[in-house]
Amino acid sequence: FLQVRARAGKEDATRRRERFGYASQQRPEGPLVWFHAASVGELMAILPLMQRMEKLGINVLLTTGTVTSAKIAGDRLSKNTIHQYVPIDIKPMIKRFLGHWKPDLAIFAESEIWPMTILELGALHIPMILVNARLSDRSYNRWQKHPKLAEALFENMAQVVAQSELDGQRFIELGARKVTVSGNLKADIDVPPFEPASLQQLQDQIGGRPVWVAISTHPGEEEIVANVHRRVAAYFPALLTVLVPRHPRRGNDIANALKADGLTVARRSRNEPVEDNTDIYLGDTIGEMGLYLSTGKIAFVGKSLKAIGGQNPMEPAIMGAAILAGPNVQNFRSSYEALLDAGGVRLVRDEEMLYKYVSHLLNNDADRNNMIAAARNTIERLSGSLERTFRALDYYVNPLRMKLRLDARAEFEDNPAIDKTVQGG
Repeated sequence: FLQVRARAGKEDATRRRERFGYASQQRPEGPLVWFHAASVGELMAILPLMQRMEKLGINVLLTTGTVTSAKIAGDRLSKNTIHQYVPIDIKPMIKRFLGHWKPDLAIFAESEIWPMTILELGALHIPMILVNARLSDRSYNRWQKHPKLAEALFENMAQVVAQSELDGQRFIELGARKVTVSGNLKADIDVPPFEPASLQQLQDQIGGRPVWVAISTHPGEEEIVANVHRRVAAYFPALLTVLVPRHPRRGNDIANALKADGLTVARRSRNEPVEDNTDIYLGDTIGEMGLYLSTGKIAFVGKSLKAIGGQNPMEPAIMGAAILAGPNVQNFRSSYEALLDAGGVRLVRDEEMLYKYVSHLLNNDADRNNMIAAARNTIERLSGSLERTFRALDYYVNPLRMKLRLDARAEFEDNPAIDKTVQGG
């Protein structure tokens, strides 16, 4: 299984042993909190939590499941954060992993529910907390069919910090004992970073051309984006479409298909410049979403027309874009509902509607600016989840802080090199 994934570029072959629970680093002394984020979106959501934990002096171990998220972790996290690939959810591998790292607390992001990992954490009396927790319709229905199994797992969670009231109620129904609602951590993320020099260079190449951006696209959606580009370009001949697939490793296939369709493509991964005749700028790199979203004021969010579940709309909202998406956004229901209520997003049924909205927003500054303002207001209204989540963790974090103080005091008392006499009475 891992060999197949490695050949597809989904595994780091040089660190495959980590997936079997073998550590590639030593465990540091003192309290340690294990954070797990499946991929990039979850990682960015819990990054502020990890940073706060490190400021308290507590060691942080991060596991992720994808090569992409590992690269982002290397770029964004402090040098003190330990990164490992998450072990496969099989008992010997989990026991080996936990036996080495001996975490004092485990914090998982969103919908990461691994049965053997949860049971082993419970057997070792290591509190496990699910933060920014959500249950898609599909996952909820699947767990409902196995209520005894669900309860046996969910009751082992020390706490669930849910994104919405609906998510919280679902976790309670499935057996979670302690559930709080904090909102979506992704509303508190910072502006996606980018290199100002790279943006300036790209903007100089684009000039005054009209631009729209399609991000996080999945198979089948690139064809729709290409068709929309051609149709809109009939009215805006200088149009540039910035296309950012969810998985950059698909860059070769996407570029070849677009070129076969008669479109001129410039690829970011090859440092190809945007020229006057460039139709599509293909953002096939990792960790540059801030750069791509800075190029245009209209953003279509993929995995919503030809795939199910949707992708996070918070980044384009923060970056100041009028947001478009297909109807299949169940995995981010609460975020889209808030944006829809405010008027910061429009849902499109198909290619025809996407074409009409892109054309309209390119041609109508007032409507486009109203959507951008509504999206930003929504972000401000939803913010505060980070503080609420950290307060929910206090019960588990405070004992670790106390342990740090006691260890520091013991080290002080045991160190003969330190003069402990009280001066001046």
